[in-house]
Amino acid sequence: MHKRRNVIDHLPEEHKSVVKKKLQNTYAMTEYADAKRALERLHRELMELNPSAARSLEEGMEETLTVHRLRVPAQLRRTLASTNVIESAFSIVETVCRNVKRWRAGDHIERWVGSGLLVAERQFRKVQGYREIPALLTALANAVSKKTVVEQGKVA
Repeated sequence: MHKRRNVIDHLPEEHKSVVKKKLQNTYAMTEYADAKRALERLHRELMELNPSAARSLEEGMEETLTVHRLRVPAQLRRTLASTNVIESAFSIVETVCRNVKRWRAGDHIERWVGSGLLVAERQFRKVQGYREIPALLTALANAVSKKTVVEQGKVA
């Protein structure tokens, strides 16, 4: 979501709706290869239209396609497509830690951050698509094992 907003913000008003629609359609695709091709095609278009928007799209392109590469099911993908949960938790931690005037050495910071996260936890809701998490864990395990095999092949 943030990537879309960042790309769109670089564009003149008359191009925003078309590019926004293309980004929405691309990220709605289920296949990684199709989504990557569509993003690369859009990147080429944006290079002629607005190089800043193109660079914004290119930055982190692979990361935005992680849910596609792992074949995360649709409902869970919608949840994972946003950083709002993380940002909300860190905002609460910031509020909890705001009144600390003197940070002491050792694990003082970690304890306050932990306390803030416990406060944030009370506000968390059930993850949309939580039943699909086992499929995500399997995909992550497969991706890690493939990466390990590739890295071992490079060493050998």
